[in-house]
Amino acid sequence: MTTRLAVLGAGAWGTALACHAAGAGPVVLWARDPDQIRQLRRHGENSRYLPGIELPDALRLEESLDAAMQFAGDDGLLVLATPMAGLRQLAEALRARGPVRAPILALAKGFERASGRLPHQVLTDVFADGGPALGVLSGPSFAQEVARGLPVALTVASHDPGLRDRTVAALHHGAMRIYASSDVMGVQVGGAVKNVLAIACGVSDGLAQGHNARAALITRGLAEMARLGAGLGAIPETFMGLSGLGDLVLTCTGELSRNRRVGLQLAAGKPLAGIVRDLGHVAEGVQTAPTLRDLARAQGVDMPITAAVCDLLDGSTRAIDAVHALLARDPRAERPGVARP
Repeated sequence: MTTRLAVLGAGAWGTALACHAAGAGPVVLWARDPDQIRQLRRHGENSRYLPGIELPDALRLEESLDAAMQFAGDDGLLVLATPMAGLRQLAEALRARGPVRAPILALAKGFERASGRLPHQVLTDVFADGGPALGVLSGPSFAQEVARGLPVALTVASHDPGLRDRTVAALHHGAMRIYASSDVMGVQVGGAVKNVLAIACGVSDGLAQGHNARAALITRGLAEMARLGAGLGAIPETFMGLSGLGDLVLTCTGELSRNRRVGLQLAAGKPLAGIVRDLGHVAEGVQTAPTLRDLARAQGVDMPITAAVCDLLDGSTRAIDAVHALLARDPRAERPGVARP
C-alpha cells in the first residue's frame, strides 16, 4: 500500500525529501509562507534553497495546512521539515486543528533553545494528552545530493514499529536506504552534537591545523557524543551508526556543511552575526552549542570540544586560543580501565 506523505516545510531538506518521495508515491509539500509555494509553482524549483533542482511533476504544492493534513489522512505520514526553532509552533498548529491521527516524523536536529528539549521531547510536550505516533529521521545527508538522486542512507527512530514501517515504505526506494531503530534518544543526540563538532572542525581547518587535527577532533568528538548519550540512556551502539559516526564524519568534512562553514569563517576572524546572516540557511550548531554545554554540565559529562566552541561563539576566546586550549589538556586514558602513560 502506498503511503501518502505530507512534507510540512519547504526549506532545502524538506524540498529534497519531498522530491525523492514523489518518485514512488503521492506527496504534498507545504510551506508556512503561501508566497513561497506560489514561487515554487511559478519557477518549478526552490530557487532560494535548492537552486537548479527541478521539482517533479508528481509533487503537489499546497498553501493550506488543513489541505496538507487531509492529504495525509489517517494512513499517511506527516513529515515536519522545520528547523528546531519552528518545530513547536508547527506541532501546535497541527494540534489546534483537531485530532492528529497520522504519525509524525520530525527532521529537525538539535535542542530547542528555550526548553533544552530534543525534537521528540518537543512533540511529546505538544501531544501530551495522547495523539499520533512520533518519530525522528536522521543520518548523514546533504539536501543538495538527495535532491540530485545521489545515494544516501538514513535512520528512522521511533518507539512505534508502525511508524518505522510506514517511513521505510514511503522513503526506502531509488538511491535512498532507510534503517530502523528504537533508540530515539541516541539518534537525536547524534544529530545534535555533530553540528557543534563540525564548527570545531571548521575552525581547525580554517587555521590550517591539518588532517591529523581534524581526525583527532572527530574521534574525541565522538567520545563526547557517546558520553552524553550514555548519561541520557541511549544505546551505545547507536553512535557507531548512521546517526552518530556517519553524520559526524559527513558534517565535519563535507564542503556542503553549513556548520563547518561557520567554523571556517570564525577562523578567518569574521563576526558571528555576519556569518549567520550571510549563510542564508540555518546552522543548527550555533544555537545548539550553549544548550548542549548546559546539558552536559547538568549530567556531569565532560565535553571540552563543545565548551571550546561555546567560548568561541560568545566571543570570550579567539579561534587559535580555543584550539590551543584543547591541545593543552592534561593527558588521560582513551578508554576507562587503561592507565595513563
